[in-house]
Amino acid sequence: MTTLFVLDVDDFRPLAEVASKDPDLDVRRRGPYLVVSGPGPIVIERNATGCRNATGCRNAVWYSSVAAVADGRVAAWDENELVVEPVAGSPEPREAGSA
Repeated sequence: MTTLFVLDVDDFRPLAEVASKDPDLDVRRRGPYLVVSGPGPIVIERNATGCRNATGCRNAVWYSSVAAVADGRVAAWDENELVVEPVAGSPEPREAGSA
């Protein structure tokens, strides 16, 4: 499961809000983080987050929004989008209590 961790603060919440509109992604709160996860790539378009409007985030906020990635890698992170792709050979998610 590809997973993206974003600190749950006002500046970064729009990323999780955009991700929550993708039916293949799940967004949950875990401690101080918003955790975005899914079986495939996670793609977040910068324009959809509001980072391009007059009151939106600047480059420093956009490029500091990722706290961590699990079972994936940042494949693209430019002025247009953030793409986190699954890593081949990542372990399959297990249900709670399974060995």
